[in-house]
Amino acid sequence: MVEEKNLTIRQACRLMNIPRSNYQYVPRPDSNQPVREQLQVLIEKHPAIGFWQCFHRIRRMEFTWNHKRVYNVYTKMGLNIRRRMKKRLPARVKHALFQPEEINQVWSVDYMSDSLWDGRKVRLLNILDDYNREVLWIEADSCLPTARLIRVLESLKQSRGLPKMMRVDNGPEFISHALDMWCKENRITLVFIQPGKPMQNGFIERCNGNIRKELLNAYIFRTIDEVREKALEWKQDYNTNRPHAALNYRTPEEMKKVNDIRILKY
Repeated sequence: MVEEKNLTIRQACRLMNIPRSNYQYVPRPDSNQPVREQLQVLIEKHPAIGFWQCFHRIRRMEFTWNHKRVYNVYTKMGLNIRRRMKKRLPARVKHALFQPEEINQVWSVDYMSDSLWDGRKVRLLNILDDYNREVLWIEADSCLPTARLIRVLESLKQSRGLPKMMRVDNGPEFISHALDMWCKENRITLVFIQPGKPMQNGFIERCNGNIRKELLNAYIFRTIDEVREKALEWKQDYNTNRPHAALNYRTPEEMKKVNDIRILKY
């Protein structure tokens, strides 16, 4: 109308019943684009993590956005993870977990099972230091007998040393005579949890849940080598980049350095 009928913008807007402010409006640049980009990178690399893991990882990158702004962008991107409601359980006797005061004081050991794309079974052997929640080892194979467990522990003995106590469940690999003899030879106290009480080994059960959600359920594996490769990548990220609420949002590596400094002081 302005070009063909030579009307002014005011006249054209009045005839079309359009506010002149709408016609002249110029959209501002999206100030949340950097937040969106950082969230997208995190979600592509760690598809199973939730909002708070995303937020604390972003803060560790020295971005200063507050949690309300990040959460607003997070919800608009549709990244909310649906949570299952907790089931009501009957009352049980609670056993407090022993709280270690330094590294190599208590290790937790447990097994996990999964399957490859073609249906073949795969097992994971996970070893955790309870003091700083550091994942010391993730061994993956189709079969992991007691001899394989002892071989892994011997390797850790050479690289890190051995714990004073090792907490395990009542699986066949742990109740074997061979492991009992090996622990006695290396002066390790083998502590068994009560049958049917997995939370007496709560530190590694929590770690197993993260492995299940962020590794085993997040990828499709066709070979055991793929499981090993992704497990090693996840372990390195878990120990060096993942902030833990129980460690005051420090990583296991940072907590290990705190322990080393404390030892040097004394």
